[in-house]
Amino acid sequence: MRMLRRVVRGLVTVGVAACLVGVLPAAAFAHVTVNPGTATQGGYAALTFRIPTESDDASTTKVEVQFPADSPLASLSVKPHAGWSYEITKKKLTTPIEAHGAQISEVIDKITWTAADPQSAIKPGEYDEFSVSAGPLPAADQLVFKTLQHYSNGEVVRWIQEPASGTDEPERPAPVLRLVAEANAASSPAAGTEQAAVAVDSAPTAQSDAGSRWAVGLSVASLVVALVCAAIAVRSRRTR
Repeated sequence: MRMLRRVVRGLVTVGVAACLVGVLPAAAFAHVTVNPGTATQGGYAALTFRIPTESDDASTTKVEVQFPADSPLASLSVKPHAGWSYEITKKKLTTPIEAHGAQISEVIDKITWTAADPQSAIKPGEYDEFSVSAGPLPAADQLVFKTLQHYSNGEVVRWIQEPASGTDEPERPAPVLRLVAEANAASSPAAGTEQAAVAVDSAPTAQSDAGSRWAVGLSVASLVVALVCAAIAVRSRRTR
């Protein structure tokens, strides 16, 4: 019986660990993010802003995404989102930038997405995604998209803290798009295109799916071991 109790305790520990494997990654990705996380300088990318509702009793009703002033994007188009409207705020550039042989003196400063009604809002425990196509991406190390998340109870969460090298992640980090030079890009020559951007975005999902399968497999194995131990215990009692 002592042996059986030890086995049961071990199975409980394994079960808790398996649950944590499934829960911790979800908590780590509860921030507002931009996907893909990496794109190629000089190319175009399909950027998707992922907005989770972390509140337990309020829904996300509006999202404001600020585009970086120090690295303006010459071309940007917004993908329509059912149940939400969007408003584009533009700004004049002191120094025009060139794109496709043309001088661009006005760029997008901010995009605001607003839920049309309470049913369209992002409810507690849910997330939604808002997409744009942007480029050419500048010759910079990164683009920081400071974001304001508005809740139905009037609360505003400011995802505006910029990451600093060598320090822990801030409490409310701004979404960051890392940029790499074309020569250093690990993907094909089409790395700067929207198609490659989508391919990069799929990598974290594949890893997440693999982790989920591992956790489920571990839980099933624990259950099988528990059933075998129970059967052995019952048989042992009958033979006494």
